[in-house]
Amino acid sequence: MTRGSYQPALHPQKAIVLQVGRRGTFFFPAGLYGYTGSALNGVEGCLARHRRQNKKIHWYINDLLRHAQIPSVRVFPTPRKAECTLNREALKQPGAQVIAKGFGSSDRRCAAHLVFLGQLRT
Repeated sequence: MTRGSYQPALHPQKAIVLQVGRRGTFFFPAGLYGYTGSALNGVEGCLARHRRQNKKIHWYINDLLRHAQIPSVRVFPTPRKAECTLNREALKQPGAQVIAKGFGSSDRRCAAHLVFLGQLRT
């Protein structure tokens, strides 16, 4: 069991509009996103749940995952939550931006746990 934070890359191939709880409705362009989560009780279980198609929707990320593939995942073993630190690094990438302020970060003080990294070039 690996304790720590993880960053799956998410790739919705089409633009989507999602209701993000009380935060409102947001337009998510097609492209590449990075999501950061923490799993201090085991990263493997969280990632398995994210990949499952049939699951109860608990978090905003699960709504987005109904429309996206996970082409890759980065794991960061750590004894504490590191989402905000990892997202600050992701936002330093050219063109990176927060689409839905507060997405996935209601328990933390960072802008969001989801970062749009840009359109994929074909």
